[in-house]
Amino acid sequence: MLNGLWLGFFLVAAVCALTQWLVGGNADIFAAMVESIFAMAKLSVEVMILLFGTLTLWLGFLKIAEKAGIVEWLAKVLGPLFARLMPEVPPGHPALGLITMNFAANGLGLDNAATPIGLKAMRALQELNPSSTTASNAQILFLVLNASSLTLLPVTIFMYRAQQGATDPTLVFLPILLATSVSTLVGLLSVAVMQRLRLWDPVVLAYMIPGALLLGGFMAFLGTLSAAALASLSSILGNLTLFGVIILFLVIGALRGVKVYEAFVEGAKEGFDVAKSLLPYLVAMLVAVGVLRASGALELALDGIRHAVNWLGMDTRFVEGLPTALVKPFSGSAARAMLIETMQTHGVDSFPALVAATIQGSTETTFYVLAVYFGAVGIQRVRHAVGCALLAELSGVIAAICICYWFFA
Repeated sequence: MLNGLWLGFFLVAAVCALTQWLVGGNADIFAAMVESIFAMAKLSVEVMILLFGTLTLWLGFLKIAEKAGIVEWLAKVLGPLFARLMPEVPPGHPALGLITMNFAANGLGLDNAATPIGLKAMRALQELNPSSTTASNAQILFLVLNASSLTLLPVTIFMYRAQQGATDPTLVFLPILLATSVSTLVGLLSVAVMQRLRLWDPVVLAYMIPGALLLGGFMAFLGTLSAAALASLSSILGNLTLFGVIILFLVIGALRGVKVYEAFVEGAKEGFDVAKSLLPYLVAMLVAVGVLRASGALELALDGIRHAVNWLGMDTRFVEGLPTALVKPFSGSAARAMLIETMQTHGVDSFPALVAATIQGSTETTFYVLAVYFGAVGIQRVRHAVGCALLAELSGVIAAICICYWFFA
């Protein structure tokens, strides 16, 4: 899938450039494309320097949380809910702890770190699966919730914005939180309908009703604020949450006798190993996206969407942020490259860049997650997983665009 997507970027760019040369006599287009290749290769290394530090930092803190028993406590807290949503998973099964760790990593925006944990969780669920080739209900729910992007603290998005020179990297904290809540809720409800889960069960309602009331009350409060106040609140909450999580992990770890420094270093080594494997993919995708933009092919596609949106009488400013949404279901590295390229082209705090950042933080690589997670355990029949995951993805994109107009337009 990634091979076809990457090759397609170059072929489309080549066709578009040749057409401009033969029809319009624009020979400079090839120089621009070559220049873009080297510029994007350089940008990839610059981004990776900060990504090394970010992943190393947060996997270090996640290891402290694991050794302090925070992850195990979360598994116990969520145990009754999982028992209703995944009735085929026995209480105390190792899969529940792995699922909790995966959700914790995703919640911190560490999607690359969450993948290895998620694969372990999928293998543990496969041990309970009576079929070797057909996805179980528990596996589908786990995958769809992953595909809905459970991002509560999108530190990698903050990192990309900081690297591109944003004055306030956490500005998109609240928009991402709200948009990812929509995509996760839609993903859960769609699976519940397909699997006939009893969401009206008293235990499930005991978890969902307080969460829904808190989210609804919070959104009602946000509705009373001006755009400037919304942006300011997003910044304050983003920074407080980020620093508060760090202090919480350290204090609980110290109180429980964890050697926090040694635990941090142990986790940080894992983060370094994860980060160093990403550079080839980032270089490949950023170069392909840069060539696509330089050839004019990307702008041509966006012009078509822009004309359609304009014909419908809608504002077209969000269209420039759509490249991230268009490739996100297929490839996280391609979407990451599109996000960075949008920031470079339009400015890190421009409306298109804010839309792209919110989409990146509130959606997931649906087809990639399906291929990797189910492929790792030999699942061939995915049943309703694709439909539910894509519905959650679409909901996240629409919510991200609407919320960005609410906050930043």
